[in-house]
Amino acid sequence: MLTLDKKNWMMQLSAAITIGQNVMFEQLSEHIAATLNPLLQRAIVKQGGGYVIELGGASVYYDMNFQLYLQTKLQNPHYPPEIAA
Repeated sequence: MLTLDKKNWMMQLSAAITIGQNVMFEQLSEHIAATLNPLLQRAIVKQGGGYVIELGGASVYYDMNFQLYLQTKLQNPHYPPEIAA
């Protein structure tokens, strides 16, 4: 479980993507960090024998078993459609 206010959340997220772990972001507000946009848009590119995703300006190897979960305490959040999908 990660929160966007943790110090090294990007490094932990990159490691989880590479090894195919599940990640849950907790306590999200209505504004989600722009660095998560490639994940939310599923901007995965096939490269060689595997997959990569551009995350925070770096290419990260993407394991297809990776799953992202977003959790908020807001009762009626207004997120863009790509997040709801």
